[in-house]
Amino acid sequence: MASYIARTCSGILRLNVTTRSGFPRYLSAEPKKYENILVEKKANDGCVGFIQLNRPKALNSLCDALIRDVNDALDDFEKDEKVGCIVITGNEKAFAAGADIKEMQNNTLVSCLRSNFLNHWSRVANNKKPIIAAVNGFALGGGCELAMMCDIIYAGDTAQFGQPEILLGTIPGAGGTQRLTRIVGKSLAMELVLTGDRINAQTALAAGLVSKVVSKESVVEEAIKTAEKISKNSQLTVALAKEAVNTAYETTLAEGLHFEKKIFHSTFATEDRKEGMTAFVEKRKANFKNQ
Repeated sequence: MASYIARTCSGILRLNVTTRSGFPRYLSAEPKKYENILVEKKANDGCVGFIQLNRPKALNSLCDALIRDVNDALDDFEKDEKVGCIVITGNEKAFAAGADIKEMQNNTLVSCLRSNFLNHWSRVANNKKPIIAAVNGFALGGGCELAMMCDIIYAGDTAQFGQPEILLGTIPGAGGTQRLTRIVGKSLAMELVLTGDRINAQTALAAGLVSKVVSKESVVEEAIKTAEKISKNSQLTVALAKEAVNTAYETTLAEGLHFEKKIFHSTFATEDRKEGMTAFVEKRKANFKNQ
């Protein structure tokens, strides 16, 4: 029997006990359960961490407790050596329809400054292992921002993206004005941020916001397939490659090329680089050890 503490969206700490069997937690034989998300491991060998936002009555609106649940699950997956990639999804109606407005309605400037409001939302963006967002339905406001914090976005054909904060008298606060502009360009980002309008999955694909559009029924499956493919590569090299791409996203070309060369050179100090090239020469499948 395993005990755990879950934080509800009202801020109440609740002690729960579970005996249900499931995937092994890091340093535990029992799965961890949460109030606002569902967590398991996917693929035949459990190499894909899977997080499903689970506030269906609120269209998966992002309350503080949900974000803390996601962060805790990411911490566990990051420690789990079997997990090479992570998928985050919602349900068919909503990936996440935005931040929890009721929760932030009475915030003040002073309370935001004192608590560094939304600071802990960046955990997804800073995760060492790749994260794929499988988006169905609404990805609005904080939901769109959460998807953009992920490394890859797959969209179901009914998905909608937008930053409607302007309609509430505020602006995006978790990367909506910054990541969106870098991804889709100034004109479209400005239009979405200033009007609160939404774009559909095909427009998001054309703008470069998502990398693939599939049917709403298959988007999670496609994300898991890609996550499993990524997990079969060297986790060490995947982490380095992710860092290199993110550097391109944030620096000049000259700085990025310099960083890339240094990372490329560093792979020659790993056993996985040696194994990968040897396997290629010997015409066999590489057996990476993440070393």
